[in-house]
Amino acid sequence: MAWSGIKRRVFISHYSEDRPEVDEFIDYFANRLGIFTPYVLGANNNDDFIDSTNPEYVMSRIREIYLRDSTITIVLIGSCTHSRRYIDWEIKSSLRQGNIYIPNGLIGILLPSQGNTAYLPPRFEANWTSGHVNCYARYWVYPNSGAVLGEWIDDAYNSRTSRNHLINNSQSMMGYNSRCKIHDITH
Repeated sequence: MAWSGIKRRVFISHYSEDRPEVDEFIDYFANRLGIFTPYVLGANNNDDFIDSTNPEYVMSRIREIYLRDSTITIVLIGSCTHSRRYIDWEIKSSLRQGNIYIPNGLIGILLPSQGNTAYLPPRFEANWTSGHVNCYARYWVYPNSGAVLGEWIDDAYNSRTSRNHLINNSQSMMGYNSRCKIHDITH
């Protein structure tokens, strides 16, 4: 499948410790190549963080302020992304569907520092299978071109109607950050 050339609105979910690589991804693929329009929480120093311990409130604010009219969520996966509660909440909000919500397409992309493997956020992993068989989400190693990323984004966009019946979003939300399996951090 070739990339359609349509510039989609993409929410970038990431762990703040991976910010240099996240900024490079956005600068190259969104700003220089124009593959997508980025919506990012915490990527700029002047972003307002949602300061609440109420998960439903946080999810609604993520949807209203950051996901807005995005149609795709890309989770940029670093070494400790799997352990972050806000990543879980952003994925849960992205996968919401019903009368007023159409889910976002969901893509996981390994950051270059991870090589070919990383621990996946549990909610993402619940929506993915190896070989991309009977699953909603797609998981990839860092793209080698804008056209490849464009194809992945098109596939995720189409999944919103063609694979939305495969969404698994029933898990309880993470109340706290969990232990990072790589660096053993809990912050």
